[in-house]
Amino acid sequence: MKTMRAAVFLGKGKIEIREVPRPVAGPGEALVKVSLTTICGTDVHILKGEYPVKPGLIVGHEPVGSIEELGVGVKGFTQGERVLVGAITPCGQCRACLSNDGAQCSHGAESFEAAGGWRFGNTIDGCQAEYVLVPDAQANLARIPGDLTDAEVLMCPDIMSTGISAAETGRVRVGDAVAVFAQGPIGLCATAGARLCGASLVIAVESVPERQAMARRMGADVVIDPFSQDAAFEIKRLTGGGVDVAIEALGLPSTFESCLTSVRPGGTLSSLGVYSGHLSIPRELIASGLGDHTIRTTLCPGGKERMRRLMSIVKAKRFPFGDLVTHSFALADIEKAYDLFANHRDGVLKVAIKP
Repeated sequence: MKTMRAAVFLGKGKIEIREVPRPVAGPGEALVKVSLTTICGTDVHILKGEYPVKPGLIVGHEPVGSIEELGVGVKGFTQGERVLVGAITPCGQCRACLSNDGAQCSHGAESFEAAGGWRFGNTIDGCQAEYVLVPDAQANLARIPGDLTDAEVLMCPDIMSTGISAAETGRVRVGDAVAVFAQGPIGLCATAGARLCGASLVIAVESVPERQAMARRMGADVVIDPFSQDAAFEIKRLTGGGVDVAIEALGLPSTFESCLTSVRPGGTLSSLGVYSGHLSIPRELIASGLGDHTIRTTLCPGGKERMRRLMSIVKAKRFPFGDLVTHSFALADIEKAYDLFANHRDGVLKVAIKP
């Protein structure tokens, strides 16, 4: 039996590198040799016990690599080709997929389940490992163009897809004013997404100096430090009453409320945060239900066409997405990587993990 090294979740506060059986590609599947992956804020929620997954699961959901093995029925690809796979792996055939809700793919189940399309490191083994088994490979393997490196496309599977989707789901229009609360990696991509969708004013809310500087590089016109200013008041002053779209990219109830406070009547709150605590909506912030507000939540869009489009944005070099990776670790040192990333030390934005 062939084996591989993998980061295995053992329970709250504990992830270890272990030697585990290497998967074999079955019908419709592909085995990908992982060249690069990374750690997501959701992985930190898992490690802290704030998002439930079963002990023994291999974590991670952002794979870049090459095809090691193709299962029966997967056509148009060859062994050795470089590919990336979205964090969300829609089947393309179920009710959710055919209803254009691929992120909530039911994978054959009879009913919708929240986050149903998210499988890697959630319901099946993920990609913080030497190899990852890709389900529904025909719908999810995205070929990497020869003029892009693995490192250049590392943000596509989740961070770019999720961040940019905040502007898409929030329906940012040409000429809109947009505020993005928190400029971590996903918030920075949301800032770029607002600009890509045509916003004429993009306001970033962030207190960390390194992230403030990166927000400007990603398209922010104004950066507000919430610890030195009343962010909602300043946003209303700058916009004459509130932004058209406020994007919440942190996952705290307090930030969610600040977003609602910052939105004009008739505006939209686009939420990306993963909330681990109680979340409520104060009635005064939505004018007792009479403010015509829209609240949208988003799970990262996946599938190979989504990945192709994101790689075309990388290729256009509109924004420095590659610069979001600030640190690199070997898979053997992943516990150190989690410690650095979870505690926001040393100016970290994203870490690359090299199996």
